[in-house]
Amino acid sequence: MTAEAEPARVHLRHPTALIATCFGAGLVPWAPGTVASALALPLAWLLRTYTGTLGLAIATLALIVIGIWAAGAYERRTGVRDSSAIVIDEVAGQFVALLLVPPTVAAYAIGFVLFRLFDVVKPWPISLLDRRVKGGLGVMLDDIVAGALAAVLLWNVWIWL
Repeated sequence: MTAEAEPARVHLRHPTALIATCFGAGLVPWAPGTVASALALPLAWLLRTYTGTLGLAIATLALIVIGIWAAGAYERRTGVRDSSAIVIDEVAGQFVALLLVPPTVAAYAIGFVLFRLFDVVKPWPISLLDRRVKGGLGVMLDDIVAGALAAVLLWNVWIWL
């Protein structure tokens, strides 16, 4: 199935499509992953500010579990593997990238850039996971690892600043 034909098969009334596409954010015609990562920033800031690191960590874990289920169901419904419309993985990965730093504009901006860089370039082991792990877990796992690498690098940058 072509990417152009996919949105015609997406029914946002279905819960898995709503979750996998983050309420339709994944259907934007330009850079849906970047859009979803940017939308994740204020959500992460709110969670971190009002519930602390533990609250953001619990939300991240919940998002990962729900994302694995929704991404897998979305793939089965559309027949498209790791569709660009699935952006729940970007939101979860962005949350992971921000777990170790305080909710400041500078930290979140650097975290956004680092996560997007790792997600787009896919250095090892992200590229290996992207190729070998399939289904909802595969959709989510490469972004989670990209977020973890970004988090470690961001934390190291942050402690030096």
